[in-house]
Amino acid sequence: MEKVLHLDIVSAEKALYSGDASMIYATTELGDVGIAPGHTQLLAVLKPGDIRAVLADGTEHVFYISGGFLEVQPEAVTVLSDTAIRAEDLDEEAILIAKQAAMDALQGQTEAVEYARALTELAETAAQLQAIAKLRGRRY
Repeated sequence: MEKVLHLDIVSAEKALYSGDASMIYATTELGDVGIAPGHTQLLAVLKPGDIRAVLADGTEHVFYISGGFLEVQPEAVTVLSDTAIRAEDLDEEAILIAKQAAMDALQGQTEAVEYARALTELAETAAQLQAIAKLRGRRY
């Protein structure tokens, strides 16, 4: 029997996913990590991006997270995030509109706070589009 990890993805609103995976991929502030059963303990800060869970049968679940924390134990992984959404539930059209709005907001911004807010929005929309791209097997 193949070894698996138990994965829990929890947002501020709800528990989004709880199940077993043979491999988990995440984007931390220090770079991308792949987590297999038996991985050493780890606590990391997550960047906005995707979490990919590969199941024992090879199927893959993709989730967008707004950032948060990753806790790895030898047989369990927990993701805590303010916002977590299944990639298939993301609205690609709305994200593209938000991305364009953020890009427009960056043009001519002189106030540091507004510029930083627009950059944050642009980073979040880019991360959401990456999650969609991984789900659909294409690039943005």
